[in-house]
Amino acid sequence: MGGRPHDDTGARDVGDATAQRAYAERLAAISGVRWKRLLHVQAVYQAHVRHLRLGRAVDVGCGIGRNLRSLGPGSVGVDHNPYSVAIARRAGLDARTVDEFFADPAASAPGTYDGLLAAHLVEHLSPPDARAVLGRYVPLVRPGGTVAFITPQERGYRSDPTHVTFARHEELVELAHDLGLVVDRTYSFPFPRVAGHVFVYNEFTLRAHVPA
Repeated sequence: MGGRPHDDTGARDVGDATAQRAYAERLAAISGVRWKRLLHVQAVYQAHVRHLRLGRAVDVGCGIGRNLRSLGPGSVGVDHNPYSVAIARRAGLDARTVDEFFADPAASAPGTYDGLLAAHLVEHLSPPDARAVLGRYVPLVRPGGTVAFITPQERGYRSDPTHVTFARHEELVELAHDLGLVVDRTYSFPFPRVAGHVFVYNEFTLRAHVPA
């Protein structure tokens, strides 16, 4: 688990880069690029999140809240970067740091959510860390609830120096099984798998559910 694209240069020491102000500001800057706003390039990805039908969900690694706004009413975003959380809150979203989230019994009770989204989270973690992090949140999803993992394909993986694990469908399936989930479907989005070698925003998607 956790293999890299064949042309990757090797291990990366990213430290705690994704928890820094600079990382949050980078996410905000990327989202605010003028041509992206004019062309509404996020529309198809947000439609995809809605199509997953996660209901009231916990968005683990929510960043600045890009996907959180497409989840059901009552959804909560969690991120270890307090600067990203602050940006999401300024947008009117319910985003919290990890400590804030687990300090609230109403937000972190078992079976509280219909679904869980981990979009562009797993690639930032080693396989053991991914299991440990997501293992805290899966019990918060009700039996029968939906869990979705989304990770970048080759070109997208190489685009960010904070990525440490190239998580294909095979790795995502293994992760889901380790977390006690039942895998329903894996697929490439928005284009067929081959596009991931050249298109930055092609993604691996896994949809699973918590056993009833």
